[in-house]
Amino acid sequence: MGRCVLRLIGLGLVLLAIGFIAPAAAQKRGGVLRLWLLDSPASMSIHEEATVVAERPVMGVFNNLVLFDQHVPQNSIDSIVPELAKSWSWNEDGTELTFPLHEGVKWHDGKPFTAADVKCTWEMLKGEGAEKLRVNPRKAWYTNLDRITTNGDYEVTFHLKRPQPAFLALLASGMSPVYPCHVPPKDMRQHPIGTGPFKFVEFKPNEAIRLTRNPDYWKPGLPYLDGIEYTIAKNRST
Repeated sequence: MGRCVLRLIGLGLVLLAIGFIAPAAAQKRGGVLRLWLLDSPASMSIHEEATVVAERPVMGVFNNLVLFDQHVPQNSIDSIVPELAKSWSWNEDGTELTFPLHEGVKWHDGKPFTAADVKCTWEMLKGEGAEKLRVNPRKAWYTNLDRITTNGDYEVTFHLKRPQPAFLALLASGMSPVYPCHVPPKDMRQHPIGTGPFKFVEFKPNEAIRLTRNPDYWKPGLPYLDGIEYTIAKNRST
């Protein structure tokens, strides 16, 4: 009995030590994360792909206006946090959603991010922009979106046809990144340009997808990793 108690105490101390060490280890800088991807996406354009096969590897290239808090186990309206947006507010009747935006954010090619990029992205998703998507699997998400307006370079408002409190959750999805106005959709399919923590390096269909650290990321100190590499292996036994 005494030995069992001592073993349990010892195990408890080990687990306690791991609990203290784990957060520090998770924030160690450097290294390349290597992951397995279950299929080869048709392109690198999240807005033109219908499954998570494209979203998972490319989401790190982009930012959303808002995002579900990645530290909360279950998504909900209450777990949404600002990202490219500094905050958000609704008008009195719940039909206008306004976002003040972070200033000084740059696309990976050095161009400045502005409210015009947000407007272009959602006009494109509505099928009303100058640039057209080859396929638009989430156009139906925005049937209640009437129009998007900007107030200067760093404020954007979504005007809804009727109140839709869950509209914010659509914007927080991993399928809702902001695209650059100055890069046509056809270029985004093979070499996406984002504002995110990782820059796109290459996509070899049926082989691999590679990302590298964005040294000029607008969130200080991030990302921790030097890069991410996805090996595409359609056979689970591989």
